[in-house]
Amino acid sequence: MYTSPKQSITLTEAIKKMERYCAYQERCHKDIEDKLNTMKLIPEAKEKIILHLLDYNFLNEERFAKSFARGKFNIKKWGKQRIIRELKYRGISEYNLKTALKEISEKDYLDTFHQLAEKKYNTIKETNKNKKRKKLADYLLYRGWETNLVYEKVNELISF
Repeated sequence: MYTSPKQSITLTEAIKKMERYCAYQERCHKDIEDKLNTMKLIPEAKEKIILHLLDYNFLNEERFAKSFARGKFNIKKWGKQRIIRELKYRGISEYNLKTALKEISEKDYLDTFHQLAEKKYNTIKETNKNKKRKKLADYLLYRGWETNLVYEKVNELISF
């Protein structure tokens, strides 16, 4: 349902809308605040809505962080550095960051890293070894894999 900027929305309508928004997928406080800002509500109403969402467990930062970390690792093959950076950007606490990273087993993490590196290595058509090394390293670093892992793997795959 679209409401024009001139129409006002009641607190009950806003709560129902935010409940649906949170039920659709896990959200963090920043997502909720951004969404509430688009609704042009007074600060007291925003606060009431956030408290309601917390009380009824629609909004849970720890659950969001765990879900985010699992999803980005399993689906997008992100490394821990990228996941941490994205969670920090969303204002997730240090405690929840550490809890979220525990969702990724060390064995799965390393297996995924090696598979991803080898798959990318096989798709790089560059013949110059230095350029090939740089392309592979840049790709893995951008995805948030740790520097020591990246350079060990690059040296293993592309020797001089």
